[in-house]
Amino acid sequence: MDNDLFDLKGKKAIVTGASRGLGRAIAVGLAKAGADVVVTDVLDSSETLEEIKKLDREAIGLKVDVTNKSDVEEMVEKTIDKFGKIDILVNNAGILKTGNAEDLSKGDWDKVIEVNLTGQFICAQTVGKKMIEQKSGKIINISSIAGLFGYATSVPYSASKAGVISLTQTLAAEWGKHKINVNSICPGVFATDMTDDYLNDKQFQERIKNNVPLSRYAKPEELIGTVIYLASNASDYVTGHSIVIDGGWTAAL
Repeated sequence: MDNDLFDLKGKKAIVTGASRGLGRAIAVGLAKAGADVVVTDVLDSSETLEEIKKLDREAIGLKVDVTNKSDVEEMVEKTIDKFGKIDILVNNAGILKTGNAEDLSKGDWDKVIEVNLTGQFICAQTVGKKMIEQKSGKIINISSIAGLFGYATSVPYSASKAGVISLTQTLAAEWGKHKINVNSICPGVFATDMTDDYLNDKQFQERIKNNVPLSRYAKPEELIGTVIYLASNASDYVTGHSIVIDGGWTAAL
């Protein structure tokens, strides 16, 4: 195998929502593969930043609200000032709001859609303009298996993640002519702060055991290989796809 296919040395990446969970694992994983990384979040991302710097990679941390276009534009400007280009964007920032559909407020709906879907569009659009100028780029949107099938008590989350899949396909169709690859990843259940309540629920634990062919949930690090693949030269002819990483859950439905 040509190991250079997966080598990210010299590549410059932005990861949103990188203070913890999947975002932190992705940012560190990209750095281990050779990329320099811009770590962004509305939360304190200093721990992720320090972990990357220990790998002798260049990194900067920025406080960014992905729903705020000015924040995102500043993120892009500072990345270009620091690194001169943007090769990789990982749209990971997201929130989860659960509750019965009949009880959710319009505010609950609006907030989840704004962060999970509109935020990904704002970041992709703003970064995409630079990638169009470069005539190259890899955009990786984090969706969810909740965007592929209905999951009770998560109406806005599921709808937002389904939207991410459609956003991915549409941007891929539009930007292929600029040599920009746009793909998404649909994780199943991963152990993160966002899923703590689920994973501590005995009924949900049984559901995982009985319905997931691998009979377990995943660790954040188990997403890294797919991210590196989609960010690297190995995926140059892959665009508009959503890769499912769920231990076989959707295959067994």
